[in-house]
Amino acid sequence: MRVRLRRGGRSLYAGAGVAELPVLLMERLDLGREVLACNLRRKEVGLLREACGALADGLRASDAARAPGCFDHLWLVSVLDAPEEFPELSSLSYGRADPSRFRPEAFAAERRVVRRLAERCLRKLSLPALVTTSVEEAVWVEEWCGRRGVACRVEKKVYPSAVVGDPVCFIRLGKSSR
Repeated sequence: MRVRLRRGGRSLYAGAGVAELPVLLMERLDLGREVLACNLRRKEVGLLREACGALADGLRASDAARAPGCFDHLWLVSVLDAPEEFPELSSLSYGRADPSRFRPEAFAAERRVVRRLAERCLRKLSLPALVTTSVEEAVWVEEWCGRRGVACRVEKKVYPSAVVGDPVCFIRLGKSSR
C-alpha cells in the first residue's frame, strides 16, 4: 500500500479496529499522511486509544461518512458485507447462501442500506483516489463509479486481510484509473 499512496495525503478508514493498526501507523509515520479512522463501537475505540496512546490520535468513535473534508484514500474492508450487519447479503457474497432459507426481501433491504453506506463513504473522496476493500465489496465500489461515470480500475493482485485472511484489493478511481 505504501507505494500506492502519496506522501502527505489524507486517508479515511471506515470500521477501523485492531487489524488496521499496522497500516494506519505506516501511513501516519512513514508517509506523513493524515489518517482519520472511524469505528461506531465506542468501547473498542476507547480500548484502542488507551492501549495506543498518542499513536491513536486519528481514531474516532464516529461515523466515517460524517468525517470532515475530502480524502484521497478510503479503507473500506469488511464493512459492506459484515455478516453481523448484513446476514443475507454476506451469505450471498461469500457463496454460502442457502437457497431453501435465503430471504430475498431481507437481502433487498440490506442492499439498499449497503448502497447508501457506500455512497456516503465514497463521496468523501477527491479524485483521483484509491479505495482499499475486500474483493467481495469491490462490486459496490464499481457500481457507485458506474452510476456516476467515474472511471475505476480494480487491481488484479489481492492480499489477505490481517485477521481472517479475506482477499483485499485496491481500486483506482478517477483520472489516473487507466
